[in-house]
Amino acid sequence: MLHFHQKTDSVCTIILAGNPNVGKSTVFNGLTGMHQHTGNWSGKTVALATGRCKIKNHTYALTDLPGCYSLHACSTEEKIAGSCLMGNTAHAVLVICDAVCLERNLHLVLQILAVTDNVILCVNLMDQAAKKGIHISCDILEKELHIPVIGITARRKREIRRLKTFLNTCMYEKNTVRQSFSEQNPDLSTPEIQARLASSLYQKAVCRKKQHLPSFDQALDTLFTGKYTGIFCMLLLLLGIFWITLLGANSISQVLQDFLFRLEPVLYEKLSGLFPLKLCQLLVFGCYRVTAWVVSVMLPPMAVFFPLFTLLEDFGYLPRVAFNMDCCFSKCRACGKQALTMLMGFGCNAVGVTGCRIIDSPRERLIAILTNSFVPCNGRFPTLLAVLTIFFATALPSDSRILHALLLAVLLTCVILFGVAMTFLASRLLSATILKGVPSSFTLELPPYRKPQICSVLLHSIINRTLLVLTRAIFAAFPAGLLIWLTANIRIDQTTLLTLLSSFLDPFARLLGLDGTILLAFILGIPANEIVIPVMIMAYTAQSSLVDFQSLSSLHTLLTEQGWTFSTAVSMLIFSVLHWPCATTLLTIKKETHSLKWTALAFLLPTCMGFLLCFLVTCFFRILSLS
Repeated sequence: MLHFHQKTDSVCTIILAGNPNVGKSTVFNGLTGMHQHTGNWSGKTVALATGRCKIKNHTYALTDLPGCYSLHACSTEEKIAGSCLMGNTAHAVLVICDAVCLERNLHLVLQILAVTDNVILCVNLMDQAAKKGIHISCDILEKELHIPVIGITARRKREIRRLKTFLNTCMYEKNTVRQSFSEQNPDLSTPEIQARLASSLYQKAVCRKKQHLPSFDQALDTLFTGKYTGIFCMLLLLLGIFWITLLGANSISQVLQDFLFRLEPVLYEKLSGLFPLKLCQLLVFGCYRVTAWVVSVMLPPMAVFFPLFTLLEDFGYLPRVAFNMDCCFSKCRACGKQALTMLMGFGCNAVGVTGCRIIDSPRERLIAILTNSFVPCNGRFPTLLAVLTIFFATALPSDSRILHALLLAVLLTCVILFGVAMTFLASRLLSATILKGVPSSFTLELPPYRKPQICSVLLHSIINRTLLVLTRAIFAAFPAGLLIWLTANIRIDQTTLLTLLSSFLDPFARLLGLDGTILLAFILGIPANEIVIPVMIMAYTAQSSLVDFQSLSSLHTLLTEQGWTFSTAVSMLIFSVLHWPCATTLLTIKKETHSLKWTALAFLLPTCMGFLLCFLVTCFFRILSLS
């Protein structure tokens, strides 16, 4: 059995292990100076993260394992963590525990001690424990377990510095050969003995004051997870996020759009002296204009939405959403964690698809991936809002910006709920056909509510989410601009390719309550959904490049002149929600599933449902003579 001793190796390797949501990633980031995202809900880390730190001229190589409750493999996280710890060649295992839930966390500590005695115990969130009247004696734990023990609050920099000093002392400065805990307890691997020992250790080391009044967390949980109040609060928060997003993004978007389009003539002048005229027009009026439009339309809403979403995540609310919606997803034979990935899809479906890694079951993970695009992402909002404003909110007070945004947020929330309902339906269809199976059970820990770290939230939401998604969209928008410009400028018998394609698609589109131009705009919008409306305007006005509408009233006039009715607007809303995912999302699905078959199904499933529903709605309106 190995023990701590004075190290002479140039690099000391340490593995970080612990239950989900105990602050492992926070400790890892504090020690390494990296920025691995830390979320206030279990299942955030689903793969290994590695980094290095230097303490007093000694180099440490750290590996952050996924959170797990046991070394006995049940989930993906447990398989990864178990395989690393079972074949452990590291100098030490730093086990992170939650001071608030120490008794439950000690089960994993005892399992790791059955494998190796090279363990350092770090009891995190000591400040949260103190608020709940919990006092933990690290000295007693150290005496009973025969391993070094330290209590910290990892969010505080001075506590991380104290942990570094402690680690360095254990690994290099202090001979800590100790009596083996596993030798004293040869049946340590038995679950019953682990439970008894964990309970005994907790009683010896923990002193807990009685709390006569309900805690703040309990009061909030009564509200956020109540039978009747849980769903209401969820809808209210969703409405609030959309309202703030709409209120804050419009002005920013206009300023950004004006700035980017002012650069267009400057760029054209510079390139005109370097390239032929047609090539210059292709690059500027095609590629650059489409890219500038995507950036100006997409960036401001994301810059508002993602920080708000991350604040709720850091606060600890998102696991409550999964708790509230678990029953609905269970009836669809899907996983309750799909609620979390669905929420991620509001900002970007590609992010939601990536987030499906938190779902353990391969079948349920596939269902979540295939149905993530049923909730409209940030890129579809411009189309939805334009249609909602023109045809459904004509009585909005134009002089009140706040009320205007609020009513639009209400309408948008209704559209979102439609997308959620379609997600349930699609999940049930998949689970009843090609992805049959019984819904798996999962452990969903409701973490304590925590004060969000504003700086960390802004850093993560802007860099790791907003800019990442925007970069993907730009790479997709650039070739899209090329394609759009070519279709608008290539002529066959004096007719542009854009017009010919619109005419070709028109008979089929009419069956759906649309027209060929609308359907073609969605097809050309595959690289980026933000350009659907501008492509429609370009086709309707026979322009050779992407154009924007000056006002909603002028857009309303243009659309009605092209034969738009209330029925057309309804079909447009349905198809905006139910159509193929964008190119970025499709590429992400291919990367996550490693399968062209599932990527094709992710394309066809919402599209076919959109076609069918639009056809039925159109028939309904025609029967009533309302179209």
